[in-house]
Amino acid sequence: MKIDVCICTYRRAHIRDTLLSVGAATIPDGAAVNIIVIDNDVTPSASERVAEAAKAIQLPISYHHVAGANISIARNAALDRASADWIAFLDDDEVVDPDWLTNLIARQVETGADGVFGPSYANYGKDAPAWVREGDFHSQFAAPRDGIVQTGHTCNGLLRWRATPWQSQRFDITRGKSGGEDTEFFFRLWRMGAVYAIATDAIVREDVPPARLSLHWLLSRRFRMGQSYAASAQSPMRRAQLFSLAAVKSAYCYLRTVPNLRNPVKKAFWMMRATMHAGVCAGCLGVRQPELYGG
Repeated sequence: MKIDVCICTYRRAHIRDTLLSVGAATIPDGAAVNIIVIDNDVTPSASERVAEAAKAIQLPISYHHVAGANISIARNAALDRASADWIAFLDDDEVVDPDWLTNLIARQVETGADGVFGPSYANYGKDAPAWVREGDFHSQFAAPRDGIVQTGHTCNGLLRWRATPWQSQRFDITRGKSGGEDTEFFFRLWRMGAVYAIATDAIVREDVPPARLSLHWLLSRRFRMGQSYAASAQSPMRRAQLFSLAAVKSAYCYLRTVPNLRNPVKKAFWMMRATMHAGVCAGCLGVRQPELYGG
């Protein structure tokens, strides 16, 4: 079983720690792992850190500078260079648990799925507000819809790749500066027949920077998530149905915040749910997502 681990990076010093954690992870018997790093900065700013990591681990690393400040361009460059049976996705601000890859593969063998997604758990610093810690609003999980996993994420996943019907598919360039490109990509593959599963024990961890600890940041993120989800509605009729349902859900969730105004965790939860559904409505109406990547 050959696996290309694809990691895109943009001006993050943490890429070295990410690579070191992958190098320290357990590699199951019969698996051959290669790491592909795509540096999406204007200049090859990650080259030295990647070179340092390459000297410290046993796994081969191929580094490629692909300027563009567009995450879809970077992800597509990784896919262009991937030739293994399977590809794994990680973000450049994460570290993996030692049994991360072992558990992803075990879940795939157990289910026969084409894609397996694990959780990304948030690591909060000592200055994180109590309500953020208790709510754990930054951790990311793939979730089934009506018992079926229809999409996933690039923060932690394994995908069947070589000789598949979707090997020619690529991430949407127009979403490369706003986000949501991974949601749309995996949903598209699901429509093509890909079957997904969830590996709850294939864990990666991410430090949450202070700039992301505000309710404003969380609400903005949920709004964008809603806009991205709206891409699942391709026909005018489906968009109208989704808009109507999301509008009702958003109103209901906003109302649920009222009795919870003195409980910061529950208030944030219901506000985020309401804002996500509002984002779905905006996406159905074609409201453009703000550019966040590459600044």
